[in-house]
Amino acid sequence: MVSPTSPVAAARRNPVGTHVPVGKGLVTGALGAARELGCEAFQVFVGNPRGWALSAGDPRADARFREACAEAGLRVFVHAPYLVNLGSPTRATYEKSVASIAHNLRRAAEIGAEGVVVHTGSYVDASGSEERYAAAMRQVREGLLPLLDAVADDAAPWLLLEPTAGQGRSLCAGVDDLAPYLDALDHHPKAGICLDTCHVFAAGAPLDEPGGPAATLDRIVAIGGPGRLRLVHANDSMDVRGAFKDRHQKLGDGHIGTNAFRELLAHPATDRVPFVLETPGSRDVGDAGIPLLKRLREEAHP
Repeated sequence: MVSPTSPVAAARRNPVGTHVPVGKGLVTGALGAARELGCEAFQVFVGNPRGWALSAGDPRADARFREACAEAGLRVFVHAPYLVNLGSPTRATYEKSVASIAHNLRRAAEIGAEGVVVHTGSYVDASGSEERYAAAMRQVREGLLPLLDAVADDAAPWLLLEPTAGQGRSLCAGVDDLAPYLDALDHHPKAGICLDTCHVFAAGAPLDEPGGPAATLDRIVAIGGPGRLRLVHANDSMDVRGAFKDRHQKLGDGHIGTNAFRELLAHPATDRVPFVLETPGSRDVGDAGIPLLKRLREEAHP
């Protein structure tokens, strides 16, 4: 039996890691990097993150990667390309976004990933028109519900909604914005949440105050229900709270601070939820990010 205070139990409760480059391929590149960095969970792109091309996988490489990760107990996530915007008023962008998400969900299943992270998007309207916002939310519903129904099986990857930092005309930035977004999706059981700490802090969440991280998680659970939070992007912020700027910083070197991550790791809502870094240098061998997260995890569960 595994002791509840052992490092193995801690890793099971909150596996930590970072986004890794694929480079030389899923096995040699991504998995090799994850192992070298000491990841217990990690995130990848399955194509060009800044393009629309839908990259087909190699079934043999997919199988090797999937089996090796399962054998090692590594939890894997896919991040959709940055161009995806389901709220775009440009029809071609919207249609390409839907196709890209569908492709990434399929690729996630093929490589054994448990979720696909998707930015919640913007309605791209300088006037802040309520009509344009409503039309964008209808697009979200029409684009995502069929995809969610297609992955309704328990073993299929989750679609993980990542609120943005509030820049532009965001459809979902602050935690409270998750309520209308999930309403638009009928609170579909495969619509999960990816909490990016830099993003919600930029949008105003009080992560820099004692009790603020716990209150933020409490609100996420109140809106989404238990079990909907599936991933945390653990990022400090170069900018102050409420700045609406998406500029990630190393943990402890920004305006959020390490106490926030200790509090997040201790909260019941993060039980079994991985924490993945997207900070400067976190993919470099010798970077302090992953060891720091592991230490904070130990301190959260002494």
